Amino acid sequence: MSYDLIVIGTGPGGYVCAIRAAQLGMKVAVVEKRATHGGTCLNIGCIPSKALLHASELFEEAGHAFAKMGIGVSKPKLDLKQMLVFKDEAVEGNTKGVEFLLKKNKVDAVHGTGRIAAAGKVEVKGADGKSQTLETKNIVIATGSDVARLKGIEIDEKRIVSSTGALTLEKVPEKMLVIGAGVIGLELGSVWRRLGAEVTVVEFLDGVLPGMDSEVRKQSQRLFEKQGMVFRLGAKVTAVDASGKRLKASIEPTKGGAAETIEADVVLVSIGRVPYTDGLGLKEAGVALDERGRVKTDAHYATNVPGIYAIGDVITGPMLAHKAEDEGMAVAEILAGQAGHVNYDVIPNVVYTYPEIASVGKSEDELKAANVAYNVGKFPFTANGRAKANQKTEGFVKILADAKTDRVLGVHIVGADAGNMIAEAAVAMEFSASAEDIARTCHAHPTLPEAVKEAALAVEKRAIHM
Repeated sequence: MSYDLIVIGTGPGGYVCAIRAAQLGMKVAVVEKRATHGGTCLNIGCIPSKALLHASELFEEAGHAFAKMGIGVSKPKLDLKQMLVFKDEAVEGNTKGVEFLLKKNKVDAVHGTGRIAAAGKVEVKGADGKSQTLETKNIVIATGSDVARLKGIEIDEKRIVSSTGALTLEKVPEKMLVIGAGVIGLELGSVWRRLGAEVTVVEFLDGVLPGMDSEVRKQSQRLFEKQGMVFRLGAKVTAVDASGKRLKASIEPTKGGAAETIEADVVLVSIGRVPYTDGLGLKEAGVALDERGRVKTDAHYATNVPGIYAIGDVITGPMLAHKAEDEGMAVAEILAGQAGHVNYDVIPNVVYTYPEIASVGKSEDELKAANVAYNVGKFPFTANGRAKANQKTEGFVKILADAKTDRVLGVHIVGADAGNMIAEAAVAMEFSASAEDIARTCHAHPTLPEAVKEAALAVEKRAIHM
């Protein structure tokens, strides 16, 4: 059978691309190496980690906050096995949902490892070793990313784990060492800290969450330290000795100095992710890659080989599921002759720790580096009525607006439910809103998003409740 489009990979970018193309009248097939759809995100990434984050937050809240609210409960007892079942049920529900959506939209699903045999031809090798070749007018590479590894430190997913192994630990480690203070390290480190582990985070750079707004980074680190996480900044792990009952990690200052040893029961390697293109046959097909192993594409996601496109983590840009989804829809629309487009200036970023950390648009650091004149409006959750009533007053909302036009250039939130609140900012920025536009929009009371309105008022130094 010949197709209009074959998508290799059914993560958020791939399955969304396939469904949108089918909606536009194309005959579509997807190729997926896993038995289940959804890619890293649904199977071993976003969804299972959020299930554990949610469960561990409730576990900690029951143990520390209920009594003050007049809720008398005995000390909560951790049933880790059941918590992991809860996590697996979340994964199963979501992956089955994607399977249903593909069938609903009449997308053919072919399970096996895909390889581009040539432009217009995809060879799929099944689990039984048998191969078949599918013909198509267009191919979209949506194979996502893989764990970045540290030279000399072998991940066994038992004691030295990646994000994958950190989701399936059979018991709470007494001591956990996290290598990397980025999103994954902080999220998963916070899960096991709440469940009882002593967590130490080693970061090569001078602060947590590299790349985010400096003020947000500093405030977030203080909150994590208050919760009990220990940070070793400006340091690197050079080796992990796994010969004994406990792991022994060698740590050195990045600027030079004496090494020291930290013992741990589990070491989590979370230094980022790399594009996954192994076995795709890109070199043989003539598809160009950049110096970081990403697939080179033009503004319409086309590679240098006609009929082959790429989206998501395998191309340039932030490795975020929602970025891949938007690119998937865009390339499907482009193939259908429409004007598919992604606004890369309005891609929200969320860290699902407690409190959550969310941003969209430019940071103060970026605006300063670009010599853009801007005004700042900032409002703390300590002055928000709902936050005070719920005893969730950590953090703030910060709005950055162009000094001349008042157009919103960036929004940064540290606080409970920041991941949901950032959506308002993204919508406003998509419509080129000014800070005054947000300030003049009526917000329901009492709600946490009122802090967004107050931050917008603060841009002109006229916040009401501060």
